[in-house]
Amino acid sequence: MTSSEITETPDTVGAYPRLTPAQISWLAASGERMRVSRGQVLTRAGEDPHWFFAVVNGCILVTDDTQPERTEVHGAGRFTGDIGLLEGQPSFVNVIALTDGEVIRLPAATLGRLVGRHSTLGETILRAYLIRRSLAIGVGSGLRIIGSRFDPDSRKLVEFVTRNRIPHRFLDLDEDDVAERTVERLGLTPDEVPIVIVAGRRVLHAPTIRELARVLGLRSTTSEPEYDVAIIGAGPAGLAASIYASSDGLKTVLCDAWATGGQAGRTSRIENYLGFPSGIGGAELADLATVQAQKFGTTILVPALANSISWDDPGFIEIGFEDGSPVRSRSVILAPGVRYDRLAALAPYETSSVFYAATPVEAHICGNEEVAVVGGGNSAGQAALFLARTSTNVHLVIRHEDLSESMSRYLIAQVEENPRITIHRNSEIVDATGDRALRTIEIANRVSGEAQTVPVRFVFVFIGARPATAWLPPDLLLDSQGYILTGADLPVSDDRRALRPPLPLETSRPDVFAIGDVRSGSAKRMSAAIGEGASVVPMLFSAIAQQAAR
Repeated sequence: MTSSEITETPDTVGAYPRLTPAQISWLAASGERMRVSRGQVLTRAGEDPHWFFAVVNGCILVTDDTQPERTEVHGAGRFTGDIGLLEGQPSFVNVIALTDGEVIRLPAATLGRLVGRHSTLGETILRAYLIRRSLAIGVGSGLRIIGSRFDPDSRKLVEFVTRNRIPHRFLDLDEDDVAERTVERLGLTPDEVPIVIVAGRRVLHAPTIRELARVLGLRSTTSEPEYDVAIIGAGPAGLAASIYASSDGLKTVLCDAWATGGQAGRTSRIENYLGFPSGIGGAELADLATVQAQKFGTTILVPALANSISWDDPGFIEIGFEDGSPVRSRSVILAPGVRYDRLAALAPYETSSVFYAATPVEAHICGNEEVAVVGGGNSAGQAALFLARTSTNVHLVIRHEDLSESMSRYLIAQVEENPRITIHRNSEIVDATGDRALRTIEIANRVSGEAQTVPVRFVFVFIGARPATAWLPPDLLLDSQGYILTGADLPVSDDRRALRPPLPLETSRPDVFAIGDVRSGSAKRMSAAIGEGASVVPMLFSAIAQQAAR
């Protein structure tokens, strides 16, 4: 095949834009020009770290070992990579020179600096990277996780990679012949699953979340001796605080037990957020915010479950973690959010048939089977609409008569008009049956007492949440429901008044702040959480200055 016969992959959605001559010049000034020969391997799947390549002339081929039929051809002005390149993840694809030519090569760290320095270049690359990652997730590229959908360890791995927006495909041993053949080919038995196959080569046998995170380039510890601010919880509030703190020059570390994005990152679509009239996916918003935080220098630790906080060392606060080295910081922002309430009737099926988020992964596991959604708030409404795209029937179970008591009007109209959603008003789930997995639920009307048995295999629960504050020490004061007291709501002691009155978002401990859903009196809205994340940073500067003076 000659160069003139090569056909480029078309750019139909913005995933494969072409760089301008000025952008090529910016890249060339910071990178290395390389002559490449036909057939030369530039990146091999599974390599970490991998490189960014921009094509000056000639063509390159991108292949996926997990889907050999899926290939891309890119010519002059095109570039390689997706959002994982900027986040330190290994490559899930191979990059090969299809013809003799010339490319510009940059390490990921250099690309990250350029993206932050040149706004038009950053917009071109970031937008393409987000679209590419979304496409890769949609077609099931990347990791292969083999296990049972009713196995808690398998589900935990799937949830972790889903929450961290890692491309993958789950192969269910209960229903997928490919999964069974793959296990046999590897010389394993079904008892030795789950297994994870990375880039079609590396096989992990029943890995822990920490082990998988390490392979995926996610950090859970840091070697830095100290920080200006440590932020616990990487939901919208924590991400906003990290962006504003690090962009203002504070040395910032952001820690989360599971993934960046919080509850917003688990939402299929957010339609009432300022500036996005057609809505934005929660995962996309989380990706944008994460890259933005890293661009300004924030250190992100995931998974990192905080389990203690102490102030024995004057001038520093120490955060301890369940499985990792402690972090020392001059100040702390608590933004751990909330943990979902559970239904007692579903307790035996908690690890096999109950979900607390509705994303494409959960929808894929459920297939077209009937499902139930419990709850009458916006999260439940969004989940019901999302699941109705694939499920034959969605049973929406609410405790009151009218959805308007807790659901936004724009959602109510869509839910009530959807023919695949059956609303059970004044109702609750009182019983469930099954073997190792759920088979039926019993829905009882709280007014009439009538009950009906519904055949569902999966239930999505959105009935409220409790603050994630059980790990905090007793001298961090909480309200009667366990939310953190701040500012004017605190009963301030004479000793504290002698030091200084607490700042508006400051807790009962000096230099420890609380923002977002975990704070007593917060609005429990994403936009309000982001606002608190921005507002807390000037208070940090004030507290640090007074700390230095002391």
